[in-house]
Amino acid sequence: MFDEILEKFEGSPGQQSVVRLLLERGFSVNDEGRVVSGGIEIPDTGIAREVGVDRRVVDATTETILADEQLRPIFQNISQIPSLMDLAPVLDLSVLRISVHDADASGIVAEVTGLLADRGIAIRQTISEDPEFTDEPTLILVTDATPPGDLLTALTDLSYVRSVELS
Repeated sequence: MFDEILEKFEGSPGQQSVVRLLLERGFSVNDEGRVVSGGIEIPDTGIAREVGVDRRVVDATTETILADEQLRPIFQNISQIPSLMDLAPVLDLSVLRISVHDADASGIVAEVTGLLADRGIAIRQTISEDPEFTDEPTLILVTDATPPGDLLTALTDLSYVRSVELS
């Protein structure tokens, strides 16, 4: 799906950058073509500055989105979720990031969360990035306790795991 969305902006790398930002941040586009987060409008100049394009590129991107019957419902219904990742150090939580070889495989979240549960580690938040919307999806777990070394080894040893990062 991500590739199909980007293909619609194939001739404009700047517009592709805007689309990536909208998808990564969960920003939507309202009926007036404004980028919003919930009901809060985000100025085109802010979006443009973030991705390194002129504000008119943002305008052109939102116009294209609203004119396209496939893109419009996606970008009018996408939303963001609050993440504890950046707050983890302040709240004395741990963040476990797991990258996998095949994010489309079934059972990844179940097996990983099961390993944590078996060791009595409470999970405060789980974010599983959609392989359709990001190039390198990651499973992110925010936990109450720091996972012990043997658990990190067990996770790394799973056949589908590419890397494990703890912060």
